[in-house]
Amino acid sequence: MIKLEAFLVIASLALTLYAFIDCAQRDETQIKKLPKWGWLLIILFVSTLGSVAYLIIGRDRGPKGPKNPKRRILPPDDDPDFLRKL
Repeated sequence: MIKLEAFLVIASLALTLYAFIDCAQRDETQIKKLPKWGWLLIILFVSTLGSVAYLIIGRDRGPKGPKNPKRRILPPDDDPDFLRKL
C-alpha cells in the first residue's frame, strides 16, 4: 500500500512539474482561456487538478514553432542563388 501511495505522489509531482515547465516555455499565443501567469499560478497552487486542466483546456495542441518559419540565412559559399550569379 505504501508503494502505491509513493507512486501516486511521485506521479503527481512529475505531472505538475511537466505542466509547469510546458506552460512556462510556451508563447502567450499558444495558451488559451487565461494568461500565462494565471495558468502558472493555477498549476502551482492547485497541483494535479490544475495541471490536468492546463493540459486539457489551457494549451493549444498545434506545433510549438511559428507557423511560417523564417528562411535560414546561408553564407555566400553555401547559397545556390548567389553561386549562380557568379
